[in-house]
Amino acid sequence: MTDQTTRAGFIALIGEPNAGKSTLLNRMVGAKVSIVTHKVQTTRARIRGVAMEGAAQLVFVDTPGLFRPRRRLDRAMVAAAWSGAADADVVVLLIEAHRGLTEGVEAILTGLEDRAPDAPVLLAVNKIDRVQAEVLLALTQKMNDRYPFAGTFLISAEKGHGVADLRADLAARVPEGPWFYPEDQIADAPLRSIAAEITREKLTLRLHQELPYQLTVETEAWEDRPDGSTRIDQVIYVVRDGHKGIVLGNKGETTKAVGKASRLELEEFLGHRVHLFLQVKVRPNWLDEAERFDAMGLDFKDGGTA
Repeated sequence: MTDQTTRAGFIALIGEPNAGKSTLLNRMVGAKVSIVTHKVQTTRARIRGVAMEGAAQLVFVDTPGLFRPRRRLDRAMVAAAWSGAADADVVVLLIEAHRGLTEGVEAILTGLEDRAPDAPVLLAVNKIDRVQAEVLLALTQKMNDRYPFAGTFLISAEKGHGVADLRADLAARVPEGPWFYPEDQIADAPLRSIAAEITREKLTLRLHQELPYQLTVETEAWEDRPDGSTRIDQVIYVVRDGHKGIVLGNKGETTKAVGKASRLELEEFLGHRVHLFLQVKVRPNWLDEAERFDAMGLDFKDGGTA
């Protein structure tokens, strides 16, 4: 194909925490590139997934959920989300059908009005299987009365309903031009970062409500061995000694279970055997260290003063 017949563009997925942005990204790409849990605020950086739709290459930016920030990390996450929207060719606001026009969604709409993005903004009402048709109709009318969306789509990111129509619309909207990535590439994040995110997902699923937001995972070493396997060494940073005990679990059982689950998913993702080694280290001030933010793909300066 020539440059004249191809299209490529960036699509920012924005919304409240847990609206289903990561699930939609993975559905669009056809593979898991962003972590998905039932806990909110699990996406910390702008994760890019790449999908092909005919001659169009769609680069999806799964932004952190937009919420009221309290800490430096929160502020950097929210700044990353708005930056992703500002840089996009198309913006998709994802809301939950059963929650509707919440206070958080209202705040996002106000933010869109204040920033007036040049890109068209589409509305995607997710989890449509949770409400009746008349509720959906009333909600879409209310949302479009509130903001001039360029299009509205009713979807279930988890089950795939309506996603093909949304993807086709996006393909028609992105500008003509050459593709940004090879046709078979599904993400632009380094493998080391994807591996760290997979382990962090397993920790988030395993541990109690508050702790996951006070830990981070970094891939310290990556060795592709002559036998075709890969050795991966990762460090889990926590802020307190007490948290280290929780992450390790009784006789290390929690870390072992997390390591096994992460290793199995990494083997499926990479297509070969993986040797995964996890360490847990206490680093009290990691939430205020620029290098930790860099590892997560966030701008330390966006967090402001702690």
